[in-house]
Amino acid sequence: MFEGLQARLGEIVRKLTGRGTLTAEEVDAALRDVRVALLEADVNVKVARDLIERIRAAAVGQEVWKRLSPGQQVVKIVHEELTRLLGGSAREVRMASRPPTVILLVGLHGVGKTTTAGKLAAWFRRRGRHPLLVATDLKRPAAVRQLQVVGGQVGVPVFAPGDAVPGGPDAADPVGLAQAALKWAVREGCDVVVIDSAGRLHIDDALMAELATMHGALRPHETLLVLDAMAGQDAVRSAEQFAARLPLDGFILTKADGDARGGAALSVVAVTGKPILFIGVGERPDALEPFHPDRMASRILGMGDVLTLIERAEAATTAERAAELARKLRRNQFTLAEFLEQLRQVRQMGPLDQLLDMIPGFSRARLSGITVDEGQLKRIEAMIQSMTPQERAHPAIIDGSRRRRIARGSGTAVQDVNRLLKQFEQVRRLMRQVEEHGRGGPFRLGR
Repeated sequence: MFEGLQARLGEIVRKLTGRGTLTAEEVDAALRDVRVALLEADVNVKVARDLIERIRAAAVGQEVWKRLSPGQQVVKIVHEELTRLLGGSAREVRMASRPPTVILLVGLHGVGKTTTAGKLAAWFRRRGRHPLLVATDLKRPAAVRQLQVVGGQVGVPVFAPGDAVPGGPDAADPVGLAQAALKWAVREGCDVVVIDSAGRLHIDDALMAELATMHGALRPHETLLVLDAMAGQDAVRSAEQFAARLPLDGFILTKADGDARGGAALSVVAVTGKPILFIGVGERPDALEPFHPDRMASRILGMGDVLTLIERAEAATTAERAAELARKLRRNQFTLAEFLEQLRQVRQMGPLDQLLDMIPGFSRARLSGITVDEGQLKRIEAMIQSMTPQERAHPAIIDGSRRRRIARGSGTAVQDVNRLLKQFEQVRRLMRQVEEHGRGGPFRLGR
């Protein structure tokens, strides 16, 4: 997301920060470049114009071209205004003082609403909650079954038409079904209810009337519109229409990892005044992240997002496993088995190109031409799995014949095995030096 905008703004930022002084004309020229970059990223025209005017007003008010480091001042102003455009600060989900918390998801067909319902339920489950998914899309063929499959994948129960009590709501009554689900949630101790509502290919009166009725009957704590980030300005128009006819509380942007422009995210908040609460960053059940405007602004400007990177790392491991790794490093017991475990934890954190975007100075926009080979991690995993337990624990015993066997078993070449063993020794040496440095010992890079 924002890959194109990152590249353009990154170039503008480098030009600004590389100069000792700036004239007012140079600031204006830079802002014109920023405006073009925003429009190319599919940002709403009015939103782009307003953003540029706010940046210009702030820059003139602070007379940045007279400062010691005017380029950095401009970047700071752009970051602040981007953060403001994206909502200012992260908005957490409002939880009910008396459970269950009811979250109504609305949106058109094809935006990923059902999949997002499962991801959101999984997000609550990882935080110790007991969510319930409710299938109220009763007209689209197989919609209920799709939610049941998604619920099974994330380990969350699904309330469907067949679960209604005898004499309860009719199978074709989505409002009555949702009300029955709330009663069931109270009885079974579910503290979060995520309702997957009906959708349409386009907004129509029947859909909006059904959603308005459901909203009035359930009084959800959050009514969130699911938008496809790749839809661009169509997503912005959908947001405007839904917001005009339904009391929305915010948005969830799906497929954010597949949109290189990102204009919808920059436009939807400004156009509607409603915040983005979550973004979908992949297909995995855990690929849903809370939306932080300041962090996203930093990513757009190529400044990284260390906090999200840390959160992903913490989610991929535990304090106990980290302490065990440190103990093995101290005792020089870091083996290929631990190396494989560390690689798997990195893969759990998400695609490598996403992780690069979070490291300051290492965004894809700044590393143009460098590709991240996800397949290499799979080949390394295959090679290590082709080793015996003794070989993983004692790589020094892996001679020529063993290397040929490992290569055949993993579908790789002997040169690949040689490269892996060399890289492992380098990683083990470096990790041990880092561990010693952390304990106050000497830190040396070298052979």
